[in-house]
Amino acid sequence: MKRIQVVFLLLSTLSLVFWSCGGGEKQAADDSAVESKIVSKDLTTPAEAGGYGFEKLAEELGYQTYEIQPEELIYFGDPRAKKGGTFRHITSRFPATMRTEGQNANYVENNTISGLCYEGLITTHPLTLEFMPSLASHWKISDDKMKFWFRINPDARWSDGREVIAEDVVATWDLHMDETILSPSDQLVYGKFDRPVVEGKYIVSVVCQELSWRNLLYFGGMAILPSYYLNQVDGSEYLKEYQFKMMPGTGPYIIHEQDIINQESFTLTRRTDYWGKDDPANKFAANFDKIKFIVVKDNNALIFEKFKKGESDFYTVSAAREWVEETNFEAVQKGWVKKHKVYSEKPAGTSGYAFNMRKWPFDDQRVRMAFTYLYNREKMNEEMYYNEYSMMNSLYSGSVYENPGNEQVVYSPEKAVQLLKEAGYKTRNKDGWLVHDNGRVLRFEIGISKGVDYMVTPVQQMMKDYGIDMQIKYIDGNANWKNLMERNFTIFMQSWGGLVFPNPETSLKSSLADENNTNNIGGFKNERVDELLLEYDVTFEQARRVEIIREIDGIYSDVHPAAWGIARNYQRIAYWDKFGYPEYMVTRYGGDYRTVFTLWWYEPEKEAALEAAMANGTNLPIGEIDVKYWPEYLKTSNN
Repeated sequence: MKRIQVVFLLLSTLSLVFWSCGGGEKQAADDSAVESKIVSKDLTTPAEAGGYGFEKLAEELGYQTYEIQPEELIYFGDPRAKKGGTFRHITSRFPATMRTEGQNANYVENNTISGLCYEGLITTHPLTLEFMPSLASHWKISDDKMKFWFRINPDARWSDGREVIAEDVVATWDLHMDETILSPSDQLVYGKFDRPVVEGKYIVSVVCQELSWRNLLYFGGMAILPSYYLNQVDGSEYLKEYQFKMMPGTGPYIIHEQDIINQESFTLTRRTDYWGKDDPANKFAANFDKIKFIVVKDNNALIFEKFKKGESDFYTVSAAREWVEETNFEAVQKGWVKKHKVYSEKPAGTSGYAFNMRKWPFDDQRVRMAFTYLYNREKMNEEMYYNEYSMMNSLYSGSVYENPGNEQVVYSPEKAVQLLKEAGYKTRNKDGWLVHDNGRVLRFEIGISKGVDYMVTPVQQMMKDYGIDMQIKYIDGNANWKNLMERNFTIFMQSWGGLVFPNPETSLKSSLADENNTNNIGGFKNERVDELLLEYDVTFEQARRVEIIREIDGIYSDVHPAAWGIARNYQRIAYWDKFGYPEYMVTRYGGDYRTVFTLWWYEPEKEAALEAAMANGTNLPIGEIDVKYWPEYLKTSNN
């Protein structure tokens, strides 16, 4: 909950799964051994060393903090929120691991595990993005911004009852830096810091190896894991031991081992002993007693039908056709099911087709551009997506970081044919496929799940019309992601979430181009971009950072590692009318369905009214479809 949602690897939005965590049998045994620690307080550590009373000395010692003002409380939840109830959600994938770090831990599921179950030292304000306390109540920054100190709240507790201490921060950093966890991006991000130093039981410091405005954001937002468990394993042992088992966390949810049914379902349980439950930032959040996920693999149609039958409570409508043509069933007409377009400032992210530039045929920019000119997304938007979308021409579509000079790509078979000729594809064989001067047919394979074939088969036909043989192979989501991370792909249909704070380094840095399990999926290498990445890290002026990202965006657009797709700045959701939620429904920058699990709540009175209406066949109020709280907020605010 109280942590920075920093995502170092791209997240596939095809995976609509959320997780929390808990202990296994070994941890359950340990719980009884530390039960006394749950209620005990350390009254021996002096205030100046971080113990109780530190708050009175913090300012004198150079530390800072943030106190939520009464008028801000609404952005941390709604005072009307109630605790209780079970939230049911059907999802399309069971993840490859329950771990939050290391190999295969870069799914959206793992990020959400971390967000609900673990906490960083500091977090960011949901409205202003200012830094705020989390596990650390106070922090200090040296004058040269090269060293940070954090004072851990002595009330902070792991779910097994142990205190959170400075050693936990050190052990977490050590795990990230262990190359045997098979996650090179971790070493890239956390290798910019010296090993943290325990300055006392509750005080930890860290020195930055190089100046960067993102250092506090990334180190402070690092989800902390318990040293008691980490110190018992090395990186490779961690991968095996915690493949489907979680270490204790400090967050508001836990998942018990008996609540995991492999490949079928899993249930999250709210912790009544969560250490931060009375903090104003958390008091009206994490409201559901249980969140149950039921897995229906790669069958979106069946998932939707189960939602319509009431077997799940909430549904994210990803397809425009589904939204326009299929969300007008009886329950919607009668107001039993509500549907909304919810607008926010959530980054649009990136969609379309990613090319593997390490492999033929997309190691040739002319072929990449030819594919792009033949990808008639305008026609697809008009004929398939009901003009619900805008065209994407940037890694940062719709944001201040988008380069206005990027080519606004439109369908152009003439340009495509000319480029293919220049690349050596001048003739067709007897089957109608383009053949290179060396005799090689322009043929490649794309792996997809059956649920998205309606989006890919039209593109397959577009390529076929001009002699390109794009063959479709059906593969489940986990295997497809594994192939992507191991670079065993030629082209990949992508849909990646965006970041509030752009971090192009982990996706565009040349040193990652040939590394597996990193965000540089296309194999992008560019010396100028590497130079800009270095400057970006040490630029504290936002205006210059915008200029840098725009230049990077322009270079990326010219190299063209991807054929961009379509974008939208809202979420389409449907849910059975038995929940309460804040007026804004989703957070300002998060803007997606995660808000449902953190800030919504179960309303018994609404469920009773819903059941009565369904029994009697009567209507409930329908309300407005468009929820534009955040656009309206921007009109009246200087923030």
